[in-house]
Amino acid sequence: MANKERMTSRERVLKALNHQIPDRVPIDLGGFQTGIHKRAYIELLDYLGIDDEVKILDPVQQLAQPCEELLERFHVDIRYICAHGPDNFKGGIEQNERQGKLWHDLKDEFGVVWSMPDKQQLYMDISHHPLADANVDDIKDYPFPNGGDPSRFTGVREAALKMRQNTPYAISTGIGGVVYEICWYMRGLEKWFMDMIDNPAFCEALLDQTLKFWLDYFNGFMAEVGDLIDIVMIGDDLAGQSGPLFSPDFYRKIVKPRQKKLVRHIKSLLSRAGSRDTKAKIWYHTCGSCYEYIPELIDNGIDILNPVQIGLVNMEPQKLKSMFGKQLVFWGGGIDAQHVLPFAKPGEIREHVRRNIEIFKPGGGYVFNNVHNIQVGVPPENIVALFDAAYEFGFYD
Repeated sequence: MANKERMTSRERVLKALNHQIPDRVPIDLGGFQTGIHKRAYIELLDYLGIDDEVKILDPVQQLAQPCEELLERFHVDIRYICAHGPDNFKGGIEQNERQGKLWHDLKDEFGVVWSMPDKQQLYMDISHHPLADANVDDIKDYPFPNGGDPSRFTGVREAALKMRQNTPYAISTGIGGVVYEICWYMRGLEKWFMDMIDNPAFCEALLDQTLKFWLDYFNGFMAEVGDLIDIVMIGDDLAGQSGPLFSPDFYRKIVKPRQKKLVRHIKSLLSRAGSRDTKAKIWYHTCGSCYEYIPELIDNGIDILNPVQIGLVNMEPQKLKSMFGKQLVFWGGGIDAQHVLPFAKPGEIREHVRRNIEIFKPGGGYVFNNVHNIQVGVPPENIVALFDAAYEFGFYD
């Protein structure tokens, strides 16, 4: 007998997030860490015969905003609600010529400039760090953006209400709470790493400013949608291919207390937001082999870990599920995105997905996605095999 759905998408997601067994594993596609590059998206649309005007969700990562027809084709259970820039921020991409080449430049609210060569148009990299030559006193005078500017949130509640009332999907915020990474964006990675050793006071002063921005931001955002959403996404990359990117002592003494303060603050706002039986869960994103930090993140108060970069040291699905499966929801980890998804045949993709789902899905606590975004060069037939296998093997008995 063919598998049959017995729940709405939102019911399914809430079951999984509460470590209960849904009818099938929920599926995600379309977020800022669970999305698809515009070139891969265009090829996928052509392969499936879907007509869509491509819209850019994230210019830095060049992610497309998937259309409803594609999301329904892949049985995607989550939709996203995002705030926007304040009225006094004039963002947007400018085209500038430098050294005979055309560049696409984007200046964000913190003064960081992101650039992409016109001939490539793959991703944007940082071309200007506004605090590269700053000292601690300069931080006090720097014009940091106002996270709580109410114009950021105009129309957000209306959009969330429409989604809640007219669709069956779980609702997630876009990514926020980027307390740590924004610091090195502003300072420059090499100088920031030197500061962590030689100038920790500078690091603390800058972290306090980014934390303030996000505390103010979530005050405003949760006041608008805290009673309507199911997932709040935050994140900072803490790990690389083989382990932590920087000293775990620095993380525990300086970064962690600020992350923990943010998580606890968001949860306090959610508790005030309404009387729903199920409060939104906190989703945390860090790439890499983050095994060492998982107990720290749990202590911070997070509920969900993404992207679950299987294939790295200490990130084996069975190990993660057995060690932390009762405390964390794993969101991602569907396939090795570096070595398998781009290069394997569809039949191999199907088998990899089957094995990973069978490990992650027992007892709930799992949402399926690729490890991070689907990149340029992934064959469309592999993407189809990825999500079709997730649907086929995701059903519970």
